[in-house]
Amino acid sequence: MSFQSLWAATANPAPDLPQLTESLRTDVLVIGGGFQGLSTALHLAELGTQVVLLESETPGFGASGRNGGQVIPGLKDDPDALDRLWGPRATEFAGATAETLFSVVARLGIECDAVRGGWIQAGSKATHLPGLQSRMAQWQARGAPVAWLDAAAMETATGVRAFRGGWHDARAGKIHPLKLAHGLARAAQAAGVQIYARSPVTGLTRAGSGWRAQLAHGVQVEAARVVLASNVYTPPGLDRNLARATVPANSFQIATAPLSPEHLARLLPGGVVVSEARRVGTYFRIGPENRLLLGGRGSFSDPQDAAGFSRIEAELKRIFNADFKIEHRWFGRVGMTPDHRVRLCEPAPGLLAATGFNGRGVALAVALGKAFADYLAVGTPLPIPIRPSIPALPFHALHPLYGSLGIHYYRLRDHLDP
Repeated sequence: MSFQSLWAATANPAPDLPQLTESLRTDVLVIGGGFQGLSTALHLAELGTQVVLLESETPGFGASGRNGGQVIPGLKDDPDALDRLWGPRATEFAGATAETLFSVVARLGIECDAVRGGWIQAGSKATHLPGLQSRMAQWQARGAPVAWLDAAAMETATGVRAFRGGWHDARAGKIHPLKLAHGLARAAQAAGVQIYARSPVTGLTRAGSGWRAQLAHGVQVEAARVVLASNVYTPPGLDRNLARATVPANSFQIATAPLSPEHLARLLPGGVVVSEARRVGTYFRIGPENRLLLGGRGSFSDPQDAAGFSRIEAELKRIFNADFKIEHRWFGRVGMTPDHRVRLCEPAPGLLAATGFNGRGVALAVALGKAFADYLAVGTPLPIPIRPSIPALPFHALHPLYGSLGIHYYRLRDHLDP
């Protein structure tokens, strides 16, 4: 069964990109046409660097064009923990990722339905509230525009009675992710980046002091430096450890029929986006054509029909206490790490990669792309420490088994929380 995302159904036309059919040389080769790769290439070109970007499908084909479009600053660690882990500079970078994305969109005039209506992290159990209050207070102490919402305020902000409390972060917002990917691709082209679609890289080897990427039919690209921006979609032939450094978890999403004026007046007014504080929670927003969109963790096996989305549809009914007609169902991969932290590595001179965005990839990937460009073109230190290598996860081939067991365990804990 074919699943069409709401984003694919409502996106502007993709840029017309050629397939690479002849060998060439460049300063920097970027592999991967998602947010991270497109942002890296764009910002490198704006700094005067010659860049080629190779995408195996089309820009936004992977996670960048299938996610929920929530632009959320910060990382999974709270600010105090980030200060201890990587230092205040990393915390400042994390807190500014949404601002970085919205600034790029505004500066380049990218049409991607950007709305900066804020983000709510919602707690449905009493046990969630102390942690949420602490997280909010830590960002508040750093000058972030955040506020606490009690149960009554949560009902006003979301239109539902499912939550005991939560916090609102005005730095956040939402975009149309596939439109953003298309817009970044066009902006990168205009800045001088050579972008090639349907051009998968099958191998990557050293070539003197630089690198050689192999494509089909003997086509090669030689570059002084390479950025692997393929995240959880990295083929083993490019970097075996990187390909096995994350668990590729499926995120399932659904979108309703267009909402009635009554529902629109009550549900998520002001364009706010919401994600739950449960270990295996959901996230939701109003999407294109005034449709209610909800997503969450699905099975590790790909769904074969609409029945595969039954758990997500039950979550929609639980939260909103209504039967909505579902008109779009789709899924994509999220790169998860055991400690929920992003990985930056430079496994060999001139080879740079990042992986494991853990559901925060929209703002983080765009901001990291800019940071990578500054690092490569100017020498600005990266805001997050870079490792010489990323160890592969043990028994990676068994991830559908132990990942599924982990999700069942965390769902049970969510159920038992008071």
